[in-house]
Amino acid sequence: MTHRAPAGAPRVFRDREEAGRALAAALHGRVDRTHALVLAIPRGGVIVATPVARALEAPLDVVIPHKLGAPRNPELAIGAVAPGVRVLDEDLTHALRVPGAYIEDEVATQEAEIERRTTLYRGHRPAPVFAGVTAVVVDDGVATGATSLAALRWARAQGSARVVFAAPVGPVPALRLLADECDDVVILETPRSFRAVGEWYDRFDQVTDEQVLAALRDPS
Repeated sequence: MTHRAPAGAPRVFRDREEAGRALAAALHGRVDRTHALVLAIPRGGVIVATPVARALEAPLDVVIPHKLGAPRNPELAIGAVAPGVRVLDEDLTHALRVPGAYIEDEVATQEAEIERRTTLYRGHRPAPVFAGVTAVVVDDGVATGATSLAALRWARAQGSARVVFAAPVGPVPALRLLADECDDVVILETPRSFRAVGEWYDRFDQVTDEQVLAALRDPS
């Protein structure tokens, strides 16, 4: 099942907090509040996920995927990883003739960063319980969908009974990609012309680790 806004001019969100409130409203009635866990993709996704967790009266935690950058062009994603999960764009890696050794090195680098961030954000808190839970994976937007896909596969692998993806904005191809990997997808705006997530926000400041830690300590 997927949800997208009706046709018309896509809205531009004032900031991540406003987007999170809109997302929370769209998720109303689609998630069992008694068995929900909200998993934010840091950093920006944590700010969006905070109103969602509040509305669902659900715990807020994180899932940390990282994209795999292409040789000599790290901004170009050739895939993504999450703990124990690897997603590769086989067509792109073949077209770019990316060596297998490069991929293994890039995976190792990003997995080390994931481990560092997980330790930073979770600290001494135990990992959440997934059995019987609807895991709601939230980000501030989707571009290619690679990191979101890794996050969804990770949430499923943890034993979640149901997996939902939610974001304020993303292109239709990403929505279709993610819909094949989870039980429900809610993307509020799916612009035909999509270049970057940030262009759909009036304010899209970089989120700091300190903001993430504050939100996880007290999502209320």
